Amino acid sequence: MCGSVLPLLFLLILFTGCRKKGEVQEKEESIVQVSTIDALLNGVYDGTKTLNELREWGDFGIGTFHALDGEMVLLNGTFYQVKADGEIYLPSGKMKTPFAAVTRFTPEKSEPLAVRDYPRLKAALDSLIPSPNLFYAIRFQGTFGSVTTRSVPAQQKPYLPLTEITADQPEFSATHISGTLAGFYCPPYVQGINVPGYHLHFLSEEKNFGGHLLGFEMGKGRLQLDQVSHFRMLLPEKGDFLDSDLRKDRSSELKKVEGE
Repeated sequence: MCGSVLPLLFLLILFTGCRKKGEVQEKEESIVQVSTIDALLNGVYDGTKTLNELREWGDFGIGTFHALDGEMVLLNGTFYQVKADGEIYLPSGKMKTPFAAVTRFTPEKSEPLAVRDYPRLKAALDSLIPSPNLFYAIRFQGTFGSVTTRSVPAQQKPYLPLTEITADQPEFSATHISGTLAGFYCPPYVQGINVPGYHLHFLSEEKNFGGHLLGFEMGKGRLQLDQVSHFRMLLPEKGDFLDSDLRKDRSSELKKVEGE
């Protein structure tokens, strides 16, 4: 009896161990995203996942906060909240997000880079990524002649569409500043799910300036790229998301929101 049970017990332990290892590996190699960009464009601003939950999936990423209360930057496992007053806050892990994307940042490429502005950075990245059909986490740390960012104020229900909110968004500028550009490149086929192309946020080295990147001049520093081939979505199971009309093509709205 014991002789037949022990091998089965051993196999059960082995299987459980492999499953857990696989789960950990998936968390390390995936971009994990809360909700969709079209839901955000359509005014779905109620948070569904806490920052503590997000931290289980990554130490690097960008997004926003419940009720659209500022821009999110996640660097080295720490969340930063850039509010509409231009100040940087350290949010509680219990705070929720309606939209964010995170990953465990393990770059395959790291090299010095100097570019004149944001369009030239995009062109340089285009030449460095192996394929436009995969996902990439991007980190560019250095000094900048100037940086322009934006944030958005916290909203109250009934929520306005995002295009109306960003039409009167607070914008911030700084000159001769050091800091980090952080974000993602997403392939064209994610339209409606995330931002196709480049989506970057900025956080200064002094942690006193940041936000959604609108532009910069004279950037010089170190560029790091992390190619990611797994993508996972955490969709809301209740609330406004379930009743939101996500059939409409909102690509033109997204370009306005992104400042293109």
